[in-house]
Amino acid sequence: MSSRQSKAPTKSLNAFMTISEVTELMGVQQHVLRFWESKFTYIKPMKRAGGRRYYRPEDVKIIKTIRDLLYDDGYTIKGVQKILREQGINSIIAKDLSLGDTPLINNVQTEISGDTGHEKKAEDKKNALASVRMRLDRLRKKVKEERSI
Repeated sequence: MSSRQSKAPTKSLNAFMTISEVTELMGVQQHVLRFWESKFTYIKPMKRAGGRRYYRPEDVKIIKTIRDLLYDDGYTIKGVQKILREQGINSIIAKDLSLGDTPLINNVQTEISGDTGHEKKAEDKKNALASVRMRLDRLRKKVKEERSI
């Protein structure tokens, strides 16, 4: 493994991280992260002498949530800004980190069983299962990322 290849940071989860460490962990480039700072006021790294950025664990969670909304869920910058404005960052992070989110589970169960008050066609059930499969894939990816953080 060369020194340039990606590796998980060995710091404590409560430690401050540099921009290099965060971008390596999130799989984005530094200029992207600096751009997000200008678009999302929730990202507020501490800046030391010379402008060096240090991200708190809360900042890393926010960045991960924003990255997931943009890259995994397909939202635009304006779309994510609207979600954050309407629902608040804490609500979004809680949904992002919670695998046992009851509304999601109930929604998935309803989609699979077809208990919506009327009969679903076979094609509707196929589409519902495909939707559930996509959600599960996203959740698996999030669990894997959380374990590596």
